[in-house]
Amino acid sequence: MQRRARMAFLLGFALAFGWPVAAQPKPAPLAVAAAGDLRGTLEEVKRAFESRHPGTRIDLTFGASGSLTAQIQQGAPFDVFLSADAGFPEQLRQAGQVSPEGLFPYAMGFLTLWVRRDLGLDPIRDGLRVLLDPRIKRIALANPRIAPYGRAAEGALQQAGILEALKTKLVFGDNISQAAQFLQAGAAEAGLVSQSQALHPALTSIGLSWKLPEDLVPALRQSGVILARSAVLGLARAFRDFLTGVEGQSILARHGFGRP
Repeated sequence: MQRRARMAFLLGFALAFGWPVAAQPKPAPLAVAAAGDLRGTLEEVKRAFESRHPGTRIDLTFGASGSLTAQIQQGAPFDVFLSADAGFPEQLRQAGQVSPEGLFPYAMGFLTLWVRRDLGLDPIRDGLRVLLDPRIKRIALANPRIAPYGRAAEGALQQAGILEALKTKLVFGDNISQAAQFLQAGAAEAGLVSQSQALHPALTSIGLSWKLPEDLVPALRQSGVILARSAVLGLARAFRDFLTGVEGQSILARHGFGRP
């Protein structure tokens, strides 16, 4: 206490006489790389976390989970990686690039069929077979090679026995967020996206959606990791705990995610 009082006195003395005072360094931001289905959801998480931790800043980068994994493997300076599955974080764990705690599941994601309302079709009644209707010319998916939701979508179409019949209709976004943008922009009449995106007002206002049953496509166990090279491990762990805690899970639930 005496040391703090002396420091406060010296600071006040210096300011009173116009002596230069060294600026306090700003804390480093927390760099979070996140799957595209978290766009919109994670901005709300960011605001809530920053309000609970004054002076902190979170920088968000969104993309396909596979693309973000490749960037991390090539040295991209992220602190936390939130994938749309557990497979890509596991690759990083096996490569020795994550903190000792390993993977942490943070949400269950659900693949959802979305169809433009003005077509007069009913995806709830007809399920995936509605995509065979000639009124649907283009179907938006994420790239299945690098995006877990794209891989799940392709698998669901295969399971339903209609993948081959639809191949000429499929248009692929670099990630699930871009696939949803195709729907919003009218570049596709239907798509397979995450439930979090299908529930966004921009899509609910112009379309109808149907969450695929888990016997057709299992829910995606979305998992994250803290990167071993992070210079702000304490902040990264606080963010992880917030995301998996009561408030973070409440935000995720409002956006259509399930508890892991």
